[in-house]
Amino acid sequence: MIFASGSGSNAVKIYEYFKNNDQINIAGLYCNNSSAAVITKFQKLKVNIVLFDKNELENSSVLKLLLKTDLSLIVLAGFLLKMPKKIVDHFENKIINIHPALLPSYGGKGMYGMRIHKKVVENNELYSGLTIHYVNQEYDEGAAVFQKKIKLSKNETPETLSKKILSLEHSIYPRVIEKILQNE
Repeated sequence: MIFASGSGSNAVKIYEYFKNNDQINIAGLYCNNSSAAVITKFQKLKVNIVLFDKNELENSSVLKLLLKTDLSLIVLAGFLLKMPKKIVDHFENKIINIHPALLPSYGGKGMYGMRIHKKVVENNELYSGLTIHYVNQEYDEGAAVFQKKIKLSKNETPETLSKKILSLEHSIYPRVIEKILQNE
């Protein structure tokens, strides 16, 4: 199951990676943003889409739907809402997220996308990267599953850094998902 809120580039790459896999199936897309580009992309792929709002996420409506699905892993791919305690507790160590920085640096509420890359460049960091981690009750504080570090160039901009990291996310996230599912 994939949860996304925005453009869906990672979600599409995950779908493409697994579309011909006999053992791993993308059960559907859950999205909290009715105008998100990911919806159109997944409609074209003919994947089941569940739209919900923040209240439905928090009042257990989404949890009830998830419990009706035989799923091994929930993958957050650009999903910006905090997962409620009930969902996290029920699917402990079965929810993963990708973060475009080397956690624990540049994590937490409000730290996503270009905001992170701007801070990394402003702070003259030598390195950035990505972190794939389990989801717990706090933003970006779950145990890391995988990290990839990259060196920033001397003329790095938030835009160039974003492109580098997104390219890494597209190639790495599906492989880490596969490894997690194979080790169940």
